Amino acid sequence: MRVYLVIMDETDEARKALRFASRRAHASGGAVHILALVPPQSFNAFAGVQATIEQEAHDRAEVIASSAAGSLFSESGKMPKIAVKVGDSQTVIKQYLAEHPEIAALVLGASSDGAPNPLVTHFSAHAGSLSCPLYIVPGSFTAEDIDRLA
Repeated sequence: MRVYLVIMDETDEARKALRFASRRAHASGGAVHILALVPPQSFNAFAGVQATIEQEAHDRAEVIASSAAGSLFSESGKMPKIAVKVGDSQTVIKQYLAEHPEIAALVLGASSDGAPNPLVTHFSAHAGSLSCPLYIVPGSFTAEDIDRLA
C-alpha cells in the first residue's frame, strides 16, 4: 500500500499538498499520513508560562491536523494517520520517515510566488538522501489541476 506523508500547517501550499496526496492515495488504494510540526519554543519564561506556551502551540498544530484529516475523511471516507511532533522540522521529518518505512512519498507544496519555503528548499536539495521520493506540488496549481493529475 502506498502511503503519502504530508506536512500540515495553515498554508495554502499544505492544503494543495494534502489534496494531491489524498487523490494519489485514493487512486492507488493507499493512505495518507499527516504530520503537524511544532517548532521548539525559544521563549524562556517561568516554567509554568513556558509549559503553557508550548501546550498552546501543540494544541494549535493538533487542531490544524485534525481539521485537515476531517476534510480528507469527508471526501474519501478514509481517515488519515495524524501525528503532532515537537522539534526542528527537518529533523522531525527525517525521524518520522525512518520510523515509517511504509511511506512511499513525501509530499510538499511550493508557494505560488516568492522564494520556496524552507522545507521545499531543504528537501529538494537533499532529495537524494531521502528514503522515498519527494513530490512538490506547484503553488500555481488549482484544485482542478491537482485532480487532473490523480
